[in-house]
Amino acid sequence: MLNNIFLKFSEFALLDKGKHPFSNKYGATAEAILTDYLSTEAIVNASIDELVDFICARSRGRISDPEQTTYLLQKAAQDSYRLDKCLYEPLTVSIGCSFNCTKAFEKELKSIDDAILRTVKGLNPVEYQILNSVPGIGIGKVYADGILAEIATIKCFRNNDALAKYCGIVWKENQSGEFETEDTPMNKAGNRYLRYYMVEAAGSVVQHCPEYKAFYNKKFAEVRTHEHKRALALTSRKLIRMLFGLLDKSQLYSVEKSR
Repeated sequence: MLNNIFLKFSEFALLDKGKHPFSNKYGATAEAILTDYLSTEAIVNASIDELVDFICARSRGRISDPEQTTYLLQKAAQDSYRLDKCLYEPLTVSIGCSFNCTKAFEKELKSIDDAILRTVKGLNPVEYQILNSVPGIGIGKVYADGILAEIATIKCFRNNDALAKYCGIVWKENQSGEFETEDTPMNKAGNRYLRYYMVEAAGSVVQHCPEYKAFYNKKFAEVRTHEHKRALALTSRKLIRMLFGLLDKSQLYSVEKSR
């Protein structure tokens, strides 16, 4: 699909935000431009009023400056490579089919996500609510769902060290005498699915919780190699301690309790 869009409308595919006519290259309005107009020449030759009306109708009035969008769109069409006219129709049909397939897959994924959500909430609604109370985890269902699906209940673990070991977020000893290396490998012998959800959740929590952001930045600055991977792994370990405490005591997140 991306290759076909580039062939049909090269500047549409290449332009970055600020210079691109649409904030979402593959949103409903952009899709309409790519599928309703057969070629870049059709866009260039269209009147400004026609394009403004088309953009307003397809965006349902959500584009604040349709005139500027029209200007950027026609400029991008003028600057794009030209193809033989006989190629535009099959490219347009192919792009339209790709959008239809994407919508079909998104619909199926939503049905699967809804089924997963109902199942996970039914497994342990209390712990599910606690996980979603944490800033960064509660913004989307995927982190809480994934974590709870893999641990079932916190009662399976005697302490946060046991949970960390099950995640595989523990480190091998890699030192000699008083020397300790910066580059200590993680022991990834645990549940790789749970480790994935924990690390992804930690990255999201860093963006929403100042305490975790400060901790991540501190660990990032301590070394000169693998800064992000090390800082995120250590932040994940800190998150495990906090999640275990909340789940074990059946408490919702608050800044005081997390500390």
